[in-house]
Amino acid sequence: MSKRILILITACVAALTTMQAKNWLGGDISMLSALQNKGAVYNDNKGKAIDPYKLFRKAGWNMMRVRLFVDPQNANAAHKGEGVCQDLPYVIDLCRTIKKEGFAIMLDFHYSDTWADPAKQYTPKRWEGLDAKTLADSIYRYTKYCLFALKKAGVAPDMIQVGNEITYGMDWPTGRVDPLSDDNWNVLGSLLKAGVKACREECPKAQLIIHTEHAGDWDMTESYYEHLDEEGVDYDIIGLSYYPMWHKSIPNLSANLSNLTARFPNKPIMIVETAYFFEHDGKPASEFEDFSHCPPGTVEGQREFTAQLVNELTKHKNVIGLFWWYPEETAFGVQPQPRGLLNRGLFDPTTGNALPALYEMKRFKKK
Repeated sequence: MSKRILILITACVAALTTMQAKNWLGGDISMLSALQNKGAVYNDNKGKAIDPYKLFRKAGWNMMRVRLFVDPQNANAAHKGEGVCQDLPYVIDLCRTIKKEGFAIMLDFHYSDTWADPAKQYTPKRWEGLDAKTLADSIYRYTKYCLFALKKAGVAPDMIQVGNEITYGMDWPTGRVDPLSDDNWNVLGSLLKAGVKACREECPKAQLIIHTEHAGDWDMTESYYEHLDEEGVDYDIIGLSYYPMWHKSIPNLSANLSNLTARFPNKPIMIVETAYFFEHDGKPASEFEDFSHCPPGTVEGQREFTAQLVNELTKHKNVIGLFWWYPEETAFGVQPQPRGLLNRGLFDPTTGNALPALYEMKRFKKK
């Protein structure tokens, strides 16, 4: 048997094992410890104070996602105010709590000092000006160092995102790409392979995720993951962000999930980010977002969206994970009172009560 065939068989077995595993349900709770330190109080849907981890367990959650920035002290004041604070010590401390509370861990490498998303993938200050080869080596060494530290602390991640919403690449301008263009994929591929290599060496049992956010655009999504195949990037799971206000309707998402399964049958899929506005900084969400193709931006609309999303995802056996972004957002008990609330979490900011959407998510575990 040739080495190439053996590698292909091994990859297929690993993918099949992942697909047969239990479904993963949870949220990105990267701000939970920071909010609790400021006095945040969380209640169940009846208004009874409850430890949020206990509440999440009751809601069927089994994995928590945590983001990691390189040097978040370099972020600007606005981004720090939005929650950019997750350096390695913060993440280790939070992961200790997550692990103690019985949840699996998904680690999300941003490879930036601040928010990394389709609009911005800023190179960390410590890596500015590096050529592509040196940048790849820096990503490898940094990833390896962080994972070693997490292992030493007894909180090795179970899943790892190599980059966050990297539809247009990462560490711009060096690693920037356009999904519909063939330019510069060899560079992005080298950066991703460097991160993957470190993950495989330090956490060989962890499942690796490549995360994009154009879940509503099939042409871009297909082209992106085809380019990864052409570059020989090794990963286990396709991770998607899906926000209906920006990524089209749920039926459109459903069609794209079917297309992904047909085109990449050995790659399970996870919705690693979703959320839904029930208002916007105390004002009607409809003043800021387009809800013409989805339920209204209200508490009931958030519940209805969640129900519709779970109903669709249960039809796709290849979808193995669903995660809410910033579910812990609240202003209840927080001092000083936060400004600029996003209001797409799973708690009422004025009462601290859990919202109905939290309880709708549980049905995903039963698919």
